[in-house]
Amino acid sequence: MSLNASPPAAVRTAHRVEAPNGEKAMNRAHVLVVDDEPDLLELVQYNLAAAGYDVTCVGSGEEALAAVGLAQPDLVILDVLLPGMDGLDVCKTLKGDAQMAGIPVVMLTARGEEADIVTGLEIGADDYLTKPFSPRELLARIKAVLRRRRTNAVPDAEMIVRGGLVMSPGEHDVRVYNQSIRLTLTEFRVLQLLAQRPGWVFTRYQIVDWARGTDISVTERSVDVHVAALRRKLGRFREMIETTRGIGYRFKAI
Repeated sequence: MSLNASPPAAVRTAHRVEAPNGEKAMNRAHVLVVDDEPDLLELVQYNLAAAGYDVTCVGSGEEALAAVGLAQPDLVILDVLLPGMDGLDVCKTLKGDAQMAGIPVVMLTARGEEADIVTGLEIGADDYLTKPFSPRELLARIKAVLRRRRTNAVPDAEMIVRGGLVMSPGEHDVRVYNQSIRLTLTEFRVLQLLAQRPGWVFTRYQIVDWARGTDISVTERSVDVHVAALRRKLGRFREMIETTRGIGYRFKAI
């Protein structure tokens, strides 16, 4: 694990640290960090606070849900291997709740096999980073996820209507034949990109650039996972997302 500078004293569970005075207001996002390793909490808290974020640290899944219910963070950094309720169940709970589903989740865990990453993305994680990690890379990923979240907040005038599909970016709302569909931030961005230009084929790399940012390394497999999740959630509308073999995906022209 690389370190930008020597961190301060050990972090206490559920301890919140505010960014130093003088940081730009745009950076004052609140990040909840969930991990049962005190040294890692100390490291992450120090680097996030130094970068201008307000940080809350907890050591279990149950504490994480309690913290979110008390004061919804702008982003959650979540370990998988936690005592009691594990990180996957925490992520499922967050993404399955209408009030919390829009909170981005970045998995930060030692479980780095492809199957683990795919599972994390399939249950709704917006990004996945494995240990050991670079604090600089973690900060870049957090910045990219929060930027995508802000970019999504565009006026309702840009509503997208494609047959039985209606997308309202300003409300982060998707309806298929008037039935509301819950999507993660990344899934929403992928669908938004495809639906904006029906018939146009987007490569996997173009989808990554739009949905996750050029400063993030994402495998083609993870794009396929998000598209598969989209199709599953869209039900009978799933056929509108077509695969162009060897290239990428497109939204069927109506």
